[in-house]
Amino acid sequence: MSDLEVEMLLDTAAVAVRHVRCAGTCRHRSTEECVSATHLVFPYRGTYLRHVGSDQAVADANHVLLFNAGEGYQVSHPVSGGDTSLVLVLSESLLRELAPAALLHKRDALGFRMQSLRIDPRAQALVALLRHGLQSGNIEPLEAESLLLILASRSLGPRTARASGATPAKRRLVDRVKLLMASDLGRRWTLAEIAADIGGSPVYLTQAFQQVEGMPLYRYQLQLRLARALDLLAGAEDLSALALDLGFSSHSHFSAAFKRSYGRSPDAFRQSLS
Repeated sequence: MSDLEVEMLLDTAAVAVRHVRCAGTCRHRSTEECVSATHLVFPYRGTYLRHVGSDQAVADANHVLLFNAGEGYQVSHPVSGGDTSLVLVLSESLLRELAPAALLHKRDALGFRMQSLRIDPRAQALVALLRHGLQSGNIEPLEAESLLLILASRSLGPRTARASGATPAKRRLVDRVKLLMASDLGRRWTLAEIAADIGGSPVYLTQAFQQVEGMPLYRYQLQLRLARALDLLAGAEDLSALALDLGFSSHSHFSAAFKRSYGRSPDAFRQSLS
């Protein structure tokens, strides 16, 4: 596809890692595609929708997308700006060993039962560290393979492998909230503003979001902002300006939230990238 730009970062007997950029020029559903190998996709920049039949999943930096070999899907880009992801392909034997049985189809061919899982801050940080390390050549294959297995294990493990139990209609409503927030990540939204745009009461939206995502709406937005900071830190000259652009009230507010999520300050994390 002309919209895609693909860079191979690592290719060993156990794992392959690609860096994929999509311009996202088509806002409506693409023609149906499929992949030849089951793999994991970690979006870290931008937001899009992935459609499998009547089901859809929001692809953003808070999630890992699960692609099954031979399964037809479509994508759409309701939020402008395109998207960029780290794509991880594991050997079938490794994937079967790492993935809990509850996540897999009960059939011979390897495949996941759901489209996506929410990842935690440590997984987001691993995506950033691996991307920078592989692109700069500052990480050796053995270390990269080990960290990639940790990333896959953490992303597929019990911290994220949860079924919300929410109805499809409620999940669609929450997807609309996610897309609205992604359209202006630095905006300091209020519940009343979100409710006015989406429809429904602030109480209902809050309860629906908690049920679907297992976390409060404000925490979800905060983690998206911090994930964006992970992406921008290496090239940021002024961290105070970055903090304000991402919707934080001050540099100290940003630094404290970043350290709570990732265990180190923005400056310390930036140094680790280089």
